[in-house]
Amino acid sequence: MSTKSYLFTSESVSEGHPDKVADQISDAVLDAYLRQDPNAKVACECLITTGKLVIAGEITSNAKVDVIEIAKEVIREIGYTHPDYGFDYTTAVYINLLHQQSPEINKSVIDGGAGDQGLMFGYASNETKELMPLPILLAHKIMVKQSELRKNGKLNWLLPDAKSQVTVRYENDIPVAVEKVVVSTQHKAHVTQETIRKEVIEQIILPIISEYFPKNNPEFLINPSGSFTIGGPHGDTGLTGRKIIVDTYGGSCPHGGGAFSGKDPSKVDRSAAYEARYVAKHIVASGLADRCIVQLSYAIGVAEPTSVYVNTLGTGKKEDEWIVKKVRELFNLTPNGITETLQLRQPIYQHSASYGHFGRNEFPWEKLDEQIIKSLKSE
Repeated sequence: MSTKSYLFTSESVSEGHPDKVADQISDAVLDAYLRQDPNAKVACECLITTGKLVIAGEITSNAKVDVIEIAKEVIREIGYTHPDYGFDYTTAVYINLLHQQSPEINKSVIDGGAGDQGLMFGYASNETKELMPLPILLAHKIMVKQSELRKNGKLNWLLPDAKSQVTVRYENDIPVAVEKVVVSTQHKAHVTQETIRKEVIEQIILPIISEYFPKNNPEFLINPSGSFTIGGPHGDTGLTGRKIIVDTYGGSCPHGGGAFSGKDPSKVDRSAAYEARYVAKHIVASGLADRCIVQLSYAIGVAEPTSVYVNTLGTGKKEDEWIVKKVRELFNLTPNGITETLQLRQPIYQHSASYGHFGRNEFPWEKLDEQIIKSLKSE
């Protein structure tokens, strides 16, 4: 039997990437409203560029929130505290264009209907203990390490903006090696590219890769374009919702198109994507499949999904149609049911807005229900 060998690549970006700055501000605003009003309806979008931040969107709530102060604190925590870093939160211009949500949209969700039409995908794979694809997991871990070493001062020449890309070799759908790692990181002007390459490889990449493949010797591309001192919102305009593949599975499964950040759980773009992951993770964790894609779709104002789709990609121990029936029996797939099951009215979203929404056990959609696992295993 021949071996099926292929390469697959995923990328991540740091919390200081301009798009991720916008995501974190949008979700920090959402969290602030939910702290005061768990039923707040929020759709908050941001655009950040050189010296300016625009916050726009629709909100229905009686909560009193100073969104500008929230934005400043997010940017300060990320590390954009000086013009040389690409943004200075103390001198920037802030424009607040938030306004009341459309009464027609608000009416559609009052009785538990979906806040919009749409289709959402979830995915799980048993190739890692987190039941996530390995390439995106490694790409995120590298960016988390970059942030850690920047903030604790061990690599004090690092600046907030960074990207990673990891290429993994698979044989018969099992990851066997890391082939290439790309890291581009913003840095202070005084440090040489030779130092950057050496320290990034030794202190950021290798400690992560060696956990999975101790003898692996991948090709490294570190700041392949050369100097990277101009970054952040000054180097590239950031927008909420522009890193949807980074946020999810690194391209390992389809994406419905809807972004997450800045949206309260009545928006199925967010809540149903979390539920689709929750369902897929239970299917794989129960041993029904090695890999699983779940799609849910909704119509505006209608609670029940218009469709439920499961594809175990040829790895299922039962027919996919049978699994769909079990999913409908075991999971409440209405927006209200999802919100209650996954406890989505909590102010937990800012932390999800960088380094991926999935594969991190602090979030309720990542926690397994042993009763559901038992029900799936017993059939």
